[in-house]
Amino acid sequence: MKRWLAFAPLLILIALAALFAGYALKRDPHVQPHALVGKPMPALTLPELDSGRPAPIRAATEGPILVNFFASWCAPCEVEHPQLMALKAQGVKVVGVAYKDAPANTQAFLTRRGDPFAVRLVDRDGRAGLEFGVTGVPETYLVGSDGVILAKHTGVLTPDATEELLNKAR
Repeated sequence: MKRWLAFAPLLILIALAALFAGYALKRDPHVQPHALVGKPMPALTLPELDSGRPAPIRAATEGPILVNFFASWCAPCEVEHPQLMALKAQGVKVVGVAYKDAPANTQAFLTRRGDPFAVRLVDRDGRAGLEFGVTGVPETYLVGSDGVILAKHTGVLTPDATEELLNKAR
């Protein structure tokens, strides 16, 4: 038994090496989370949540807007939701993109929690998220009136993060 204890540090070191090697092999060094900042928003057409009719996402870019990728299955999206409702109350236009979510689940989520979005689009297969560079929900993009992405926020929008994001439009 004492012989095995002598090898314990070596076994731990091997396990850590395997863990870090696995991470390094799966991580794509070419992924740049803020790669679209300063570039035009992708010209995509997504179905509207209510009607299912195709709608160009750029049609919603009158004045600075926020494009928020969210999902009904996303726990951080639940935490973020009151901040989105506060933005709506302040008159900030937010386009909601339901990311990899069933429209019925998205509708139930918005009915239960309230609807903070001026426009609600569905990205069922995640294609729009891929074009935007979404790494996980929630993610929010600030888009200028010219359609250029001014800033990106990954994670839950807090009041401070929202203020910092909106200040970039001024």
